[in-house]
Amino acid sequence: MTQDRPPAPRSGPITVFFVRHGETPMHAENRYVGRTDAPLTERGQAQAADLGEWASAARLTAVASSTLRRARETAEPAARKAGLTPLLDERLVELDFGAAEGLSAAEMRERFPRERAAFEADPYDNPLPDGEAPAAALARGRAALDELADGSHGDRVLVVAHGTLLRIVVCDLLGIPPRTYRTVLPVIRNASGAVLRRDRAGHWGLVAWNPPLAAGTDTW
Repeated sequence: MTQDRPPAPRSGPITVFFVRHGETPMHAENRYVGRTDAPLTERGQAQAADLGEWASAARLTAVASSTLRRARETAEPAARKAGLTPLLDERLVELDFGAAEGLSAAEMRERFPRERAAFEADPYDNPLPDGEAPAAALARGRAALDELADGSHGDRVLVVAHGTLLRIVVCDLLGIPPRTYRTVLPVIRNASGAVLRRDRAGHWGLVAWNPPLAAGTDTW
């Protein structure tokens, strides 16, 4: 899709606001939601509205989103306030959690205790039963983020995606073993996540983690 304004020429570092979507009914119950196309709760809609108010003053040059409904509904207020058309990218969708979809951690321990224990020990090399390999998700997510930060979309890009994909990709960008994503980055708030900066040589750095993105907050 095309943007409503031309991208700024790349003359310096690129700032990427890589955020998780707002709350869904399944997340409110601490259930795994991967490819289920869940909507936002009322609280999630309020989180998306707050992100939109932040975006009105954030000088964004592009807004990109996973194609899943919860991400699109989170990105749309921000894009509207910034005067941009969201760029939808299937590579930003959440991992497929297979047999774990819709379950809580406690329910997984009851239904497939061995597989859940292996996942907790090393979630990168031991995906949940019938789930997507995290390495495959990392490859697609990293490719999408690198393209969005190549300068062709300007220098301030909002990307709305999903919790597990986001943590795996951020670990990889920062040189952290992705298998540690659950311990190194245990909490990622709805409508927040990582403020990242890519320099002209292509090196990534973390500017902020889980910052408040609402009206009046720092826009980096």
